[in-house]
Amino acid sequence: MSFAWPRYYNLPPFFTIQPVMQTQKKQLQLWCDLVLSYTRAKNIHMIDLTEAEDSELFNNKNIERKLSRQSIVIVLEYLIQRGNAKWVDKTKEKIQIVWRKPLEWANIIYKWATENGFINQICTVYELREGDMTQNEEFFGLDIQVFMQALSKLEQKGKAKVFQSESTNESGVKFFA
Repeated sequence: MSFAWPRYYNLPPFFTIQPVMQTQKKQLQLWCDLVLSYTRAKNIHMIDLTEAEDSELFNNKNIERKLSRQSIVIVLEYLIQRGNAKWVDKTKEKIQIVWRKPLEWANIIYKWATENGFINQICTVYELREGDMTQNEEFFGLDIQVFMQALSKLEQKGKAKVFQSESTNESGVKFFA
């Protein structure tokens, strides 16, 4: 899947965290917007810091500039402050990117279930995340943790019941009106 890079991605100063606070704040907002649009377009929900420096997101080979590991951490911490990311391990090597909040995903999944006649029907998590019937849906292939968080939101609202299994993918979900 190709991604349309914004024009500022080709400006060398973009890859150096700016010292002037007002400029830095704008730069971090641009980085956050870029990370969110890139991960959304590529359906990426997790960034591994050990691989990030060499990824095309943080390394523009066309202008031979890349964001340092320290600068990547600054960008990711800014994403956390905005509520769009969270570290998934204590060593802060992996971060979950949240370009949609679990409640938003819950609403999308529930809308699909309603529109496709799955109220009072039981589906497996696998069928919903990876099955033929959801192939063209935005939540197809959604990270399992994010997907389960969304289903948890539906349970809290009384719109679904999750039947746990040994394997998360084999767990069942029943939607309610």
